[in-house]
Amino acid sequence: MSLSLILPMSAFALAASISPGPVNLVCLSSGTRYPIARGLVFVTGATLGFIVLFLAVGLGLYSLMTMVPMLEDLLRWAGVAFLLYLAMRLARDSGDLPEDDARAPGFATGALMQWLNPKAWLASASGIGAYTSANDLDTILLFAVLYLPICWLSLATWVYAGAFLRRHVQRPAVLVTINRTLAALLAASCVYLLLG
Repeated sequence: MSLSLILPMSAFALAASISPGPVNLVCLSSGTRYPIARGLVFVTGATLGFIVLFLAVGLGLYSLMTMVPMLEDLLRWAGVAFLLYLAMRLARDSGDLPEDDARAPGFATGALMQWLNPKAWLASASGIGAYTSANDLDTILLFAVLYLPICWLSLATWVYAGAFLRRHVQRPAVLVTINRTLAALLAASCVYLLLG
């Protein structure tokens, strides 16, 4: 593989991974509420969930969805329900920093969230379409190998941004405002999913 393919793939992966979306907002929220290590567990689940989704799309899952449109609708509604659940939890949060991190979103939540995240589906389908040709397993695997560290580092950046906020904004009233803003953004992303 040439550098002329690796650089654009990497740039695409960075742009798709670091740009705001539902998973990034949960990473930010996790960083404000829980220890960084707990946020990074979510990041690892989300990253590996995305890579599995990316490979599945590259190997033909997207074709199946175009043949059975009901699957796309089912995925959209499941994603909206899951995002609204997360938004509700954020909106109801008291702003008090938890003593234990048992309620922090974990590995499985991160992995599942990517499969219910239309942004992840769009990034997978458009990346595969733009940089690989049909049934070119070597190029799909190369893209996935590039995506893995880029996605993990991008999502981790959002956790660290949340931890930065937590360090500098310790008042519960401010954290309530941050959490409700994030909840509103998650709910707004649901409106976009339903209308888009």
